[in-house]
Amino acid sequence: MLDAKLLEILACPACRGPVTPDDNHQWLYCSACSLRYRVQDDIPIMLVDEAEKCEPQRPAPGESS
Repeated sequence: MLDAKLLEILACPACRGPVTPDDNHQWLYCSACSLRYRVQDDIPIMLVDEAEKCEPQRPAPGESS
C-alpha cells in the first residue's frame, strides 16, 4: 500500500494534476488528463511513456469536477 504522505506529493508528470489510487493500489489515476500509472511492488511508475489512457474518473461525492 502506498504511503499517504507520498500520495500527497505525487503529481501527474504529464499535466501536474493530482493522482489518486484505485481500490487495490495497483494504479494511480490522473482525472485531469485521464492517464493512469502502474504501481509495482508499492513503487509508482510515474513515466509518461509507461502511462495508459483511461476513461475519465467520476469525481467522488463532495468533490468538484
